[in-house]
Amino acid sequence: MIIIPARLKSSRFENKILCEIHNLPMFIYTAKKMQEVDEVCVALDDEEVLKIAQKHNIKAVLTSKNHESGTDRINEACQILNLNENELIINVQADEPFIETQNIKKFKEFSQKSFEDELCFMSSCYKEVDAKACDDPNLVKVVTDSNDYALYFSRSKIPYERANYKQNFKAHLGIYAYRVKNLQEFCTLKNSALEECEKLEQLRALENGKKIKMLKIQSQSIGIDTKEDYKRALAKFGSF
Repeated sequence: MIIIPARLKSSRFENKILCEIHNLPMFIYTAKKMQEVDEVCVALDDEEVLKIAQKHNIKAVLTSKNHESGTDRINEACQILNLNENELIINVQADEPFIETQNIKKFKEFSQKSFEDELCFMSSCYKEVDAKACDDPNLVKVVTDSNDYALYFSRSKIPYERANYKQNFKAHLGIYAYRVKNLQEFCTLKNSALEECEKLEQLRALENGKKIKMLKIQSQSIGIDTKEDYKRALAKFGSF
């Protein structure tokens, strides 16, 4: 199942989930696109937004306004939906309306195979970008080991770019997969120092010794974190 956490009061771009994409609210557009891959449920925190989902026949559940992260919101949604502990959940962000469905299908297959390895706690993905793109702190970077497990995520440019560094950087895409039982465990872990420093919740898993398997994809998607991202998306993908 794909669960899309959709918080109305985003700190960097308030009400962004309601911005129009092809004459639809962003979260609705994302949900309809993901229905091409699997069953979809949107985890919301606002009754008026819930009414919008119902108007468009999108399955949705109302969760607490007090969650600090989308992961906590999805965990509550799993409880409301009474999902089996071994159910595979894919977390797609509401602000990723341009993520390609073929990439989510590929990621779903990758995650199902990855969880055959008992070391794998959760999975995610990245795309290669050039050094200039990495100057943006809103673009999260990741470094991986030889087995494609994440070593670290940062808003800073990692690894350090020496004069002779010729490789592309790895930009993290905020798409995750986990079993319900692993999600429940993650939400019992205390917030970590690294998580608080970078404001990246996936670091909580790493700091607690958990393994995150990473998939490389090719994507033209623009995640919409700010108004500037939305303007860039308008320019790249055409008028909405």
